[in-house]
Amino acid sequence: MEAPLELADFTSDGCSLFINGTFEKPELWKECCFIHDKAYWRGGTEEERKQADLSFKACVEKKTGDPILANLMYEAVRVGGEPYFPTWYRWGYGWPLGRGYKALSDEEEKLVQEKIEAFVRMQTQDHGK
Repeated sequence: MEAPLELADFTSDGCSLFINGTFEKPELWKECCFIHDKAYWRGGTEEERKQADLSFKACVEKKTGDPILANLMYEAVRVGGEPYFPTWYRWGYGWPLGRGYKALSDEEEKLVQEKIEAFVRMQTQDHGK
């Protein structure tokens, strides 16, 4: 019998070790980091990570109009987000350390979707109070 799937509930800390925006607009690119966190939490293949990082870079550039800042943030996630680091912001951080780059099975994809839906429900309930 296979071991049960272990996927932590989805969490996002915004832009991890970076600011979420400017003094004037303190959450200017936070949405980009949130979307990026969903991809990193989920994990997957090396190609999926590359695409997530490129999408992140494009999002930051679109929000800020600043290609230098977008590239700086892109380079930071490329260097710091390897799945082998024991950090809370590594690629595949929802899975136990050691998964590395690995495509998700259909069962894992279903679990990811369930966890994201649960997160959205919690956010909706929290904002409805």
